[in-house]
Amino acid sequence: MGKIGVSATKYIVKAKIETTGVVEKPDVIGAIFGQTEGLLGRELELRELQKGGRIGRIEVKVSSSNGKGSGTIEIPTSLSKEDTALIAAALETIERIGPCDSKITIEAIEDVRTAKRDYVVDRAKALLASLGQDTPGSTELSDKVKVQIRTGELKEYGPAKLAGGPDLEKVKDIILVEGRADVINLLRSNITNTLSVGGTNIHPSIKDLCAGKEVTVFLDGDRGGDLILKSLMQFVKVEYVAKAASGMEVEELSQKDIIKALRSKITIESAMRHQGTSSRPTPRYERKTYDRRPAPRRTSDRDRSSRDRPMARGPMTPRELLDPKVEFKPSYKSLGKIAVGMAGTGNACLLKQSGANYREIGKVPKSELSSVLKNLQQGAAHALILDSSVDQAIINLAGTKGIKCILGHSKPFKIKRTPGLTVLSTRDIVSKTSSPAAARTTSAIPPAPKPIIRKVSAKKAVKK
Repeated sequence: MGKIGVSATKYIVKAKIETTGVVEKPDVIGAIFGQTEGLLGRELELRELQKGGRIGRIEVKVSSSNGKGSGTIEIPTSLSKEDTALIAAALETIERIGPCDSKITIEAIEDVRTAKRDYVVDRAKALLASLGQDTPGSTELSDKVKVQIRTGELKEYGPAKLAGGPDLEKVKDIILVEGRADVINLLRSNITNTLSVGGTNIHPSIKDLCAGKEVTVFLDGDRGGDLILKSLMQFVKVEYVAKAASGMEVEELSQKDIIKALRSKITIESAMRHQGTSSRPTPRYERKTYDRRPAPRRTSDRDRSSRDRPMARGPMTPRELLDPKVEFKPSYKSLGKIAVGMAGTGNACLLKQSGANYREIGKVPKSELSSVLKNLQQGAAHALILDSSVDQAIINLAGTKGIKCILGHSKPFKIKRTPGLTVLSTRDIVSKTSSPAAARTTSAIPPAPKPIIRKVSAKKAVKK
């Protein structure tokens, strides 16, 4: 049986099969060849066309469900579009497949060349776009040539074959770096008096190579650079120390960063002093403390006598109750009971109000509260309890989600209030509850400090 080449395919006939019973693939193929035989004449006989390679292999896929069959047919052809349409129409005349009644419907005749044309157009656009990107400019070409020339000047020194720049033996100052990649990066910046030390394992030949020269050590911005400096000081007299930015390596620096680091070099004494102070924690007795209390002012006896009188101090009233804009509601007592149960968890709890009570929706850690509030639907929660302090960011975010009440340990001194949102502290709410747990929580809060009463004897006052 002939087989059509993939490159010669022009059209693909796609059809759908529906049968009243269960059929198999050989039944469908037999019905296609048998019931279309002689229908279109000898020139369009499917068997002859397939032997001559004008149509390809007929692909059939069938499946059955609930006692009925269904599937698809695909016939590739290299005929003209008119002949292909005739063959497709002939398939719809098949009324029986095997022992079952059937119905074949042509879904589409796909032009394979259209898909190829679309691919050609898209590929041509991509090739045209990349054509100008790979062409370097004159400045880029010049920089590449300079880098290649300078990199090619890399030499090896001493029995350890340490990598270094070409001008190492001509100059009186030398820059020591950690490895070969650091030397190459400095050569790209036109710094040719460099020498690598080969890592922390310093070779003794470095002493002869640095003899009679002013040595500057250029270190990486990590702890390994400090260790290399200590090892180098056992072989070489170091004059200056330059260091890359914290967390950066010399081989990663740009030309601008390299020049900046070398210009900011410090003496070896300053570097060692800095290492000593940074590695040693400051003792407690050396730490400076600052007394932020104002200096006492000189007062007369009259002021002193009036100050010695104790000030009257009444019971503290919650700030929310003093604010005429905030009304303490009985439903807040249920919030206080929930807050007592959350003590010590460090979580945040979202609640929904039903009458005078609140129902818990869910609890989240304080660190995840901001992201949860951002994704919360409008009006999904009516109250928020925090086992921590309330900040202005949480107040602003909760106000946009329709939350009416926020309860926390404490709140900012100055609150930028949101209309319809009440901010309360745990002490104020718990003080209104009468449960033993609430009383224990209230007693755990330290009371306000008592006023300091100073007594001055009459003899001292007369003597002064």
